[in-house]
Amino acid sequence: MSRFSLSRLLAPDLLRALAQARCSTLFATQCPRLFSQSHAAKNIWSSPPSSPPQQSQPPPPAGSVMGRLAQTVIGAAVQPTVNEAPLSEQLGLTEDESEEPYHFHIYSHKHNTHITLTKPNRDAIISLSCGNIGFRKSARKHYDSAYQLGTYVLDKMNQKGLIKKIHKLEVVLRGFGQGREAVVKLLMGQEGAKLRPKIVRVSDSTRLKFGGTRSKKPRRLG
Repeated sequence: MSRFSLSRLLAPDLLRALAQARCSTLFATQCPRLFSQSHAAKNIWSSPPSSPPQQSQPPPPAGSVMGRLAQTVIGAAVQPTVNEAPLSEQLGLTEDESEEPYHFHIYSHKHNTHITLTKPNRDAIISLSCGNIGFRKSARKHYDSAYQLGTYVLDKMNQKGLIKKIHKLEVVLRGFGQGREAVVKLLMGQEGAKLRPKIVRVSDSTRLKFGGTRSKKPRRLG
């Protein structure tokens, strides 16, 4: 066997022996040093401090500026100030602006028209539709039926004394049926002359669809 092949066979065993010898030497030389360092650190932390502890600073006298500031901060934390003024005054609103109005809802779709008068807390006072005044089936969707419904509701409000009681009114429109234009024209005409000065706001709450479920298949005629 040649010298080169013999060295290749013996090389792993020699390297392993040398590595073990070097590790044992490092362990024997480094362990005492590490142990001494850890022992010294333990003695430092466990030994009491040689210098006496510093005494806490006395609180500032009450007459000084810092004392008054500290008393003010502590008193505010213990007894927080509560603003007793109403919300309308805090927001800078007058009584007329903060008062919630009555609501005159006009819901008109292609089959019927509904009119609902509600209190400021949304409780209904009058709620009628074209079917309540005698119109049946397809007659409820027309312009004339919605106009007569609006006249009937205004007459009922006048009989109950609600027109004198109402100071602020909001008209809420919903839907795009024929009754929408009919009731608006009624309020703009002679019948709505007593109620018109009390209208402070006109809003539209029509539902607009975006996304959602699939629409119904359009009807085919012919």
